Amino acid sequence: MLNAGDTAWVLASAALVMLMTPGLAFFYGGMVRVKSVLNMLMMNFICLAIVAVLWTLYGFTMAFGDDAFSGLLGNFSHAGMADTWGQLVGFATAATDTTPEIPWPGGDGIPMLVFAMFQLMFAIITPALISGAIADRAKFWGWALFVVVWVTIVYFPVAHWVFAFDGFMSADAVGGWIANELKALDFAGGTAVHINAGAAGLALALVLGKRRGWPRDTGRPHNVPFVLLGAGLLWFGWYGFNAGSALSAGDLAGVAFTNTTVATAAAVLGWLIVEQLRFGKPTTLGAASGAIAGLVAITPAAGFVTPLGSIAIGVIAGAVCALAVSLKYKLGFDDSLDVVGVHLVGGLVGTLLIGFFGTTSVNSLGADGLFYGGGFTQLGKQAAAAGVVLVYSFVLTFIIGGIIKVAGGFRVSKEDEVSGIDEAQHAESAYDFVGGSIGGHSGSSPAPLPSKDGAALEGSKA
Repeated sequence: MLNAGDTAWVLASAALVMLMTPGLAFFYGGMVRVKSVLNMLMMNFICLAIVAVLWTLYGFTMAFGDDAFSGLLGNFSHAGMADTWGQLVGFATAATDTTPEIPWPGGDGIPMLVFAMFQLMFAIITPALISGAIADRAKFWGWALFVVVWVTIVYFPVAHWVFAFDGFMSADAVGGWIANELKALDFAGGTAVHINAGAAGLALALVLGKRRGWPRDTGRPHNVPFVLLGAGLLWFGWYGFNAGSALSAGDLAGVAFTNTTVATAAAVLGWLIVEQLRFGKPTTLGAASGAIAGLVAITPAAGFVTPLGSIAIGVIAGAVCALAVSLKYKLGFDDSLDVVGVHLVGGLVGTLLIGFFGTTSVNSLGADGLFYGGGFTQLGKQAAAAGVVLVYSFVLTFIIGGIIKVAGGFRVSKEDEVSGIDEAQHAESAYDFVGGSIGGHSGSSPAPLPSKDGAALEGSKA
């Protein structure tokens, strides 16, 4: 029977996750230069339009249709959202001839369309996360084409691997290999969303190459209040992301909500302590970036660890990500807004730490990690899932981005990059200066502040 309370919670959670994409646009938009802020906002906003249409046409069925090929891809039984209305989804509450005894948290089911819309919001924000890696130098329509191809070839299959569970869509449904064969744990998308997007961001940063003048000129964030506003919206929406992934309005949602809160708070502290030790001052950008690092790391673990475990995950993620954002200077890749340092590294931290902090006392469908007597078994499964998704996403993204670039459709010209992508790509500017100036720089960002190693300011960006 339909569970009205669970249905209402998942619908509300879907709306919260939808808000995360505009929040991400503000978060990223505040960190870019004045002359490319609209392009950054549009690169995020267009994902809402493109992915929603593709999800309806074939994305949902590729991700959650009955398995069609060895746990790698769903079939096309729900193409165009066919046979979705009037259908309930959820695990069986008792063993039958076709399903094991897997408890459904709410006892009953939720409409398939409600679940489809909840998962759509995950599909939308994942490519949007990638956009930060190539800020200040991408053609808008080239990016739009990339989103179409990438979600089709990369995201939809990976979502099937990670999120499609046997017996969920129907009593005899068969899902993806990571969820059901490998049995790696990912509560809300550490692998499918964050490692996936982070690896893709690294590949695209390498394909498009460095911005003009980087790393000597990293560009100053043009609007730090935008960044903090975006971080706040992301934190708010993330409750739908994590607590909503319980798919029920019950105890597990409360655990995920609590863990999301305390891990994020701990990560802010972890990031700021590293900033203080390295550069002598805590920054607003660091606080915002630390919050995102904590949210990323707790995403896969939110329903499998205790609040104390969440604090540990948050502190570790905040500190490790704060250090990781400087790797691009040492390795020579221009990841504009630190998608690799925050999402790839944070996703890896959270996914792997389940192997240490996971406990079945929180969720009987989880696993005991090393610190709870489980040995290294679950850690090995977590590492395998993370590694496969990372390699798959990186290789496919490198190929897709390379083809679009060779065709001349991905990187803006040197002249457009220098004069401003907003005017060149959208015939607009974010601010009307009326011939005036900001900080002595009419229509452009101020000159970058010097730092010890070029990373002090950039290290606060995510």
